[in-house]
Amino acid sequence: MTLSKNVGSIDRALRAVLGVGLIGWALSGGPVWAWVGVVPLLTAGMSFCPLYTALGLRTCPAAKA
Repeated sequence: MTLSKNVGSIDRALRAVLGVGLIGWALSGGPVWAWVGVVPLLTAGMSFCPLYTALGLRTCPAAKA
C-alpha cells in the first residue's frame, strides 16, 4: 500500500502550526491531552491524513499522470 499525498500546502501549514502550538502548550504545563498535537504535526510532515482517505477527501491538487 502506498500513501498518496492528500493534504495540500495550506492544510499542511495549518496542521503544523496547530501541532507545534499544542505540543508547546503540553510542554509548558498544559493538559496531557495537548500531546494530541503530535498527530497534526505528523500528518503535516507526511502530507497524508488517514481520516481524509476514509472520508474520500483531499486538499492537495491531483497529481499529473
